[in-house]
Amino acid sequence: MASNVNPTVRRRRLGQELRRLRELKGMTAEEVAERLLVSQSKISRLENGRRSISQRDVRDLCGVYEVEDQRIVDSLMQMAKDSRQQGWWHAFGDIPYSVYIGLETDAESLRVYEPQIITGLLQTRAYAEAIIRGGSPEASEADNDKRVEVRLRRQGRITADTDPLRLWVVLDEASLHRIVGSRPVMREQLEHLIEMSQLPHITVQVLPFEVGAHAGINGQYSILEFADAADSSVVYIEGVTSDLYLEKPLDVQKYTVMYEHLRAQSLNVDQSRQLIERVAKEYAR
Repeated sequence: MASNVNPTVRRRRLGQELRRLRELKGMTAEEVAERLLVSQSKISRLENGRRSISQRDVRDLCGVYEVEDQRIVDSLMQMAKDSRQQGWWHAFGDIPYSVYIGLETDAESLRVYEPQIITGLLQTRAYAEAIIRGGSPEASEADNDKRVEVRLRRQGRITADTDPLRLWVVLDEASLHRIVGSRPVMREQLEHLIEMSQLPHITVQVLPFEVGAHAGINGQYSILEFADAADSSVVYIEGVTSDLYLEKPLDVQKYTVMYEHLRAQSLNVDQSRQLIERVAKEYAR
């Protein structure tokens, strides 16, 4: 499912290399911005991969950093060219979390904590439609339909025949009891969740109500990890108007430790499946 040229990942790698060159030169982002007569925020966005990088940007930055090896310049220029290509998700127009989709498409593993709903990669169409329409009441029907199709397309990462995404999900028990759509929709959703949880690369655990206060009490987050050592892990926190991406090692480590606490406090895999089955049967009555 992952593309050979993922523009999001290319931007991240290029940004990391540009930051490395700046630091080798002993310059701050403010100093580089002053030399190029641009804003400091532009330099920061280029380095964190959140902004498209043009070949002209690369040329100008290599000039400031006095990069003499033409092979390095050519390699960075090619990365800039690749980073401006479009991923499959761009065909759907303006998707608010397109950066995340690009990362997810190239990730090797994903750990998710969801306190309110079933995570998107494990949603049925009917459940996804109800979630998206309920969460975006002011959006047009066409926009909501587009977002549903994108969500279902993303699920190809966990159903791929080769190198599927390794997925570990911790669901708060509340997500099983919150009636999204209708009771039949919930029954179908939980039966689908049980089926998917039996795949060898998917692990689902439920954090029961009786745990009380826990490490994930502040809300949903995901941790993405990549096969290439050059790509640092990313913590993703979804927001209403903007999303947060944390890549500093200390931040990633903190959220990783929090996730291990959540896993330890959750029911084990078999107990979780049994609980999901009991709730699904209640919806069937």
